[in-house]
Amino acid sequence: MNHPADILVPENDSLRLKKLYEYQILDTHPEDTFDKIALLASKVFKTPYAFVTFVDHDRVFIKANISPFEGNVIPREKSLCGMAIIDDECTIIHDATENECMKDSLLVKKKGGVRFYVGAPLRSPEGYLLGTVCVADKKPRYGHISKRKQEMLKNLADLVVNKLEMRLRYKTQLKAQHELMNITLHEIKNPLASIKLANDVIKKDPTRCESMYIRVKDSIARIQTKLHDLLKNSEDEEVQQKLCMEETNLKEIFESLLDTFQLQANKKKQTVTLSYDTNIPPVFIDRKKITDVFHNLLSNALKYSYPDSDINIFVSRNCTSVDVEFRDEGQGLDEDDINKLFTRFAKLSSKPTGKETSNGLGLSICKFLVEMHNGKIYATSPGKDMGTSFFVSLPLIYEVENEPQIR
Repeated sequence: MNHPADILVPENDSLRLKKLYEYQILDTHPEDTFDKIALLASKVFKTPYAFVTFVDHDRVFIKANISPFEGNVIPREKSLCGMAIIDDECTIIHDATENECMKDSLLVKKKGGVRFYVGAPLRSPEGYLLGTVCVADKKPRYGHISKRKQEMLKNLADLVVNKLEMRLRYKTQLKAQHELMNITLHEIKNPLASIKLANDVIKKDPTRCESMYIRVKDSIARIQTKLHDLLKNSEDEEVQQKLCMEETNLKEIFESLLDTFQLQANKKKQTVTLSYDTNIPPVFIDRKKITDVFHNLLSNALKYSYPDSDINIFVSRNCTSVDVEFRDEGQGLDEDDINKLFTRFAKLSSKPTGKETSNGLGLSICKFLVEMHNGKIYATSPGKDMGTSFFVSLPLIYEVENEPQIR
């Protein structure tokens, strides 16, 4: 990142800016909270000017402005606040016109411009200096600035950062809640489809009512579990997806999947075949989450494949992982599709072949859940109408109380 020669730049400026941008505070409207903090700073120091500022790459954004100066942006070059983020301590300038670096600053050169300046840096929890709470006067002041006043200014700077952190935490929780809801709503689509298919079978052949009853019961239980998890997680103050690791036999998951999707496959006269390596040991995974991943990938293989086609699932053991391939004979993917895979609401060239619906969330959720396990997910395709293979690789190495274990 290049800066003009006259800009004083902290060594960690790129990381500092990344943190600043997380707060999404730049170019926002004035707010009463920040104005009051600036006003309180001016009263502590008995100065006519006070500001809350944030130092961007090449400019200083003025969030709170207690002064006659108009505008809310000044160049970072030769700025007082740009200098104030170089040091953790308060920056004190008794007369800016006597400072060779600052005398040409925009706020200094203005009519009634800044002479006296004290700035306390806004320090993030990670230690990045993002801006200042500062006071200024149009007259020089050469007297001693007490430690008590400097500490009060630092405390006001802490209030600004605390406010920003509270907002960031709220936004993060809101985003996590939204993600959790999207995942849950997506995951109940397949059991709902199974219930619908079972109902259609019963209408056509009432003699199969008992076997369809079991499928409906299992699907309802799956929906209830998902909704229960959603409600439970939504009550958690720290809303986030967590892994519940347990020793799991993957073959049981796949056998259950084949049974679950049998009706859907029969409807389009598709065949699903499982090839399972007998040397695969039990793996430590979050059984529910990985089941959801495989559930989604098999559902997609059926959804985007043509009637009378084959879907093959290959499960094998590598040196350090279990590798799963879902191979279909469907519409395939072009280069543009490959580049957009696993992104939210991506619109791909392939369309469901049996009037099924898709909301574009499934693959992004799969990627998220697999990567939570330190695994990998990707896809390959020879081209359009030449089929697709989706691969999931789950590590055989897991950790128990920080001690690596290998199965």
